[in-house]
Amino acid sequence: MTLKVLCPRRFGDSRGWFSETWNRARLEAAGIAIDFCQDNHSLSQPQGTLRGLHFQAPPFAQTKLVRCLRGRIFDVAVDIRRGSPTCGQWVGLELSAENGKQLLIPAGYAHGFVTLEPDCEIAYKVDAYYSAECDGGVAWDDPAIGIDWPLDGTEPVLSDKDRALPGLEALVIDFPYDGNPLGPLKEISV
Repeated sequence: MTLKVLCPRRFGDSRGWFSETWNRARLEAAGIAIDFCQDNHSLSQPQGTLRGLHFQAPPFAQTKLVRCLRGRIFDVAVDIRRGSPTCGQWVGLELSAENGKQLLIPAGYAHGFVTLEPDCEIAYKVDAYYSAECDGGVAWDDPAIGIDWPLDGTEPVLSDKDRALPGLEALVIDFPYDGNPLGPLKEISV
């Protein structure tokens, strides 16, 4: 599976709008068949809060569908599949309550985001349950990856856990490579 940007349709009138953010039948028709089992919701209050780069190792590796419910974030996925020709490369895009875009991140990618304004709420679906034993991460500022975080010269707000994450070279897990290298993000209207 490759990274995809899902753009749910919005139906609006004078009251606002309505959108189906996940429709199994419509997504399966678009070639996306995922059995999500858990929904997560987070609030990041200070602007510049950076969470990540996180992943779950096999056998609890997760595919994630990430969206921003309030505010704006710069969302990032990093290919961490050792057999991939794009291992260590990243993509990022702005997710916001206003644009309604969602990033579909397959297992084998580390995920993180930075808030672009205060009080951002993020929701994401996953297809495997959380496992503390399989919880892992990569340093947000690993120079081998070189993510261009939009921090405007300010230091990010980090958890102690995220501050201590190792670089990509220190990872000992090996995600299987499915033959789909990281490529340009493709938007799919759903």
